[in-house]
Amino acid sequence: MSKEEYLKAFEAATREMEILTAQKAELEQRILTLRQTLVNLSRLCGLTPTVSWGMTDGIRFILRRAQRPLTAVDVRDELANWGFDMSKYANDLSAIHTTLKRLNQSGEIRFVARAVGSHAYEWQRPTTPVVLDKDTLRAISDHERAKKKRSRE
Repeated sequence: MSKEEYLKAFEAATREMEILTAQKAELEQRILTLRQTLVNLSRLCGLTPTVSWGMTDGIRFILRRAQRPLTAVDVRDELANWGFDMSKYANDLSAIHTTLKRLNQSGEIRFVARAVGSHAYEWQRPTTPVVLDKDTLRAISDHERAKKKRSRE
């Protein structure tokens, strides 16, 4: 294969990745909405809402829907609001902290520094790859060369 054919294949794969990433985000949003509907309907029916997630999936769910960075205490409270059973954990905050640290290390969530000694976590939003054509790459290269030239003058 020629370099041009590889470039075309790369561009096609990138476009497909963009489409699939958008579809995934739409599905995750729909699942979130349905879970919220189920919890609300179960309360209206007089049922105690319960969810069958593990700790990691529960925390992922809570952080994905959060509109701001959350502390471990915030995460615990949200899990309880969604009916997550914390009774199986001897120290629920310890389990949450451990899970948050592991998700942060894997890059799924991001550590957010706050006041001295305080921190929170937020969902790491996926990045969207961008396909750069030859003309755009040439323009970027020309711009960088011009910038270097100006800095030498």
